[in-house]
Amino acid sequence: MRPWSIGLIALFGVTLGLTPGCGPTVHRTSTAPVPPPSMDELWQDPSDLSQRDLFHGPGGPSLAPRAEAFSYLATDATGYSRGFDVRDAEGIEWSVKLGPEAQTEVTTSRILWSMGFHQPPTYYVSEWRLTGKQAGLQAAGRFRPTLPGQKIVGDWSWYDNPFVDSREFRGLVVANLILNNWDWKTSNNRIYVVAVPGSGPGRRFVVRDLGASLGKTSYPSWLKWLGMRGFGQGTRNDVDGFEQQGFMLGLNEDSTVAFDYHGIHSELVNSLSPGDVRWACELLSRLSDRQWDDAFRAGGFAADHGSRYVRKIKAKVAQGMALPEKS
Repeated sequence: MRPWSIGLIALFGVTLGLTPGCGPTVHRTSTAPVPPPSMDELWQDPSDLSQRDLFHGPGGPSLAPRAEAFSYLATDATGYSRGFDVRDAEGIEWSVKLGPEAQTEVTTSRILWSMGFHQPPTYYVSEWRLTGKQAGLQAAGRFRPTLPGQKIVGDWSWYDNPFVDSREFRGLVVANLILNNWDWKTSNNRIYVVAVPGSGPGRRFVVRDLGASLGKTSYPSWLKWLGMRGFGQGTRNDVDGFEQQGFMLGLNEDSTVAFDYHGIHSELVNSLSPGDVRWACELLSRLSDRQWDDAFRAGGFAADHGSRYVRKIKAKVAQGMALPEKS
């Protein structure tokens, strides 16, 4: 590559907040003392997994946006998908994401939540209107509310976090591989503080902004050469690509699992054991056909595309379930 083009790409990477080739580090927005973590801050055993409502998700029907028109607050031009910050008639503020990621984020969030991982409420709204600036009918979008009693206090890294040696964390990595979510930026992982009595742990480690999923992974040569993370690593909302990519290729010499993975996080992916894969697949195997259908209906997927995704995911789960029980 010519020197001027290298400089331009490097500047572009800084503008987008891409991290260098080494593992990203934790970024905290608070200097207050942090208490020791407990596993329920990342994952809680979903004892009610088979009864979970994957159409409405963790927010349930009561939090679903009911308004047809929303007041304009701001435009969000960051990241791959543009969107808006809006307010409904009840005063609730919503982050709205437009484009193909709106569908995949809602569905992928539902599936991770079904497994016991914390997720914010998200909803897919197929038709809605803005009032004020940019008034008029808008494209379908992902709606995520800003809720009272919840505050984001920092980010957390896939490479440096309190759970990195746990089966639950490694199972989370497996789940993201199954769903082909490839955008593993630190800025997509948020630490919430929740001051709502009886709602669960007061601090929660959340993987959100899951739109870069349900496609296939890739590793462009220019990214490998520059050592950048967080850009151009695959497709999203691409059922053909999702069906084409495999899952597991076998076992490595050190008994870790070899995956059909073409992204930039091989160091993390190659550390997974058969037991990690089986743990995640056992949870997903407990979902009913109705729940799978609801998860994809929640994201506004056409029935034929939803059934193709489910068929491929179930094939991956069956492959994982065939691994040894103890490893």
